[in-house]
Amino acid sequence: MHRRHFLGASLAAGLLAASPLKVAFADAATDKRLVLIVLRGAMDGLGAVAPYADPDYRSIRGELALAEPGQPDGLLDLDGYFGLHPALAPIHGWWAEKQLLAVHAIATPYRERSHFDAQDLLESGGAKPTGQKTGWLNRALDQVHGHGTGLGLALGQGVPLVMRGAVPVASWAPSPLPEPTTDFLNRVMDIYQKDKVLGPALSSGLGIADMAQMASGVPAGQPKPKDRQLMATTAGRMLADPAGPRVAVMDMQGWDTHVGQGSIKGRLPNALTDLAEVMGLLREGLGEAWSKSVIAVVTEFGRTVRPNGTGGTDHGTAGVALLAGGAIEGGRMLGKWPGLRDDKLYEGRDLAPTTDMRALLKAVLKDHLGVSGRALDAHVFPDGRNVRPLADLIRT
Repeated sequence: MHRRHFLGASLAAGLLAASPLKVAFADAATDKRLVLIVLRGAMDGLGAVAPYADPDYRSIRGELALAEPGQPDGLLDLDGYFGLHPALAPIHGWWAEKQLLAVHAIATPYRERSHFDAQDLLESGGAKPTGQKTGWLNRALDQVHGHGTGLGLALGQGVPLVMRGAVPVASWAPSPLPEPTTDFLNRVMDIYQKDKVLGPALSSGLGIADMAQMASGVPAGQPKPKDRQLMATTAGRMLADPAGPRVAVMDMQGWDTHVGQGSIKGRLPNALTDLAEVMGLLREGLGEAWSKSVIAVVTEFGRTVRPNGTGGTDHGTAGVALLAGGAIEGGRMLGKWPGLRDDKLYEGRDLAPTTDMRALLKAVLKDHLGVSGRALDAHVFPDGRNVRPLADLIRT
């Protein structure tokens, strides 16, 4: 990168907080909101949404099996067959409100078990991990009215593959650095305001930071919540802003539970507790915009149905995806359940995939963001023309 461009990007990213500027993200291209949460490491779908009524559930899950609904530390019933992990209790009520649904036995076309290749495929939207340089969500934004300009926001350090492409997106993460004073920022702006490269870059970066600062609700100079809490609250409020972004992506780490996964206590319950908190904060931040919002929670693959010898699970194939929001037709389990009997497992060890992840993603993009079926096949998922979108996911 040229030194001047590097300095501009560094200043725009690093001098976050007290600018009086504000960025106008969206010019009414859409009033729908979408948040994609990527659970990196592969969430155990059978732990998050357990098929407690499957006749093979208890024997095959062993120490990881959870008690039935109504029992101490039991699952939270969804439909008489599946139950939500009790760590997800804060979002369980959304099911009755028809603002939460789950798609089980879902997977990308990937059938190996490498995190890196699987995440690449999940984000690129292809059929094979071929080193694609653009993500399906960025390509989808390019098909929205106005070519997605000002609609996208990446939360965290850097822009993930799913948001990379021709459409520029903003990025924001809580800064570990002390907040600069307004006087300091004004002096820097005075120095660079006439520079054709650094001036616009710095103005844009400071404007994004200013919107994030106001959206966070944390006064400058005050102690900040944990990063995930701050990002969720800030993302919700930025998306709710009429002049804010419309589509956001955030990552959550800690789902690779080879050791000490646990049933009620352990790494998976801890991660699910964090997920429920993030989803709740997003809903709170979105406010009235919740009625026009969809939160999609996805992971690169599932995990083995049987526990391993270290109290965890290993890399698997199919898992579960969650959809939440006021815009969905929730209160339903979707996907054909393959069963847990040995002869029904994929390669004798994994939950067998019955729903293509792209069917879920296509449905959200088509019925929520208004991306046409032709654009989905030609531009967004060109390797998935034969994959039909799931029906009736979005309220009409």
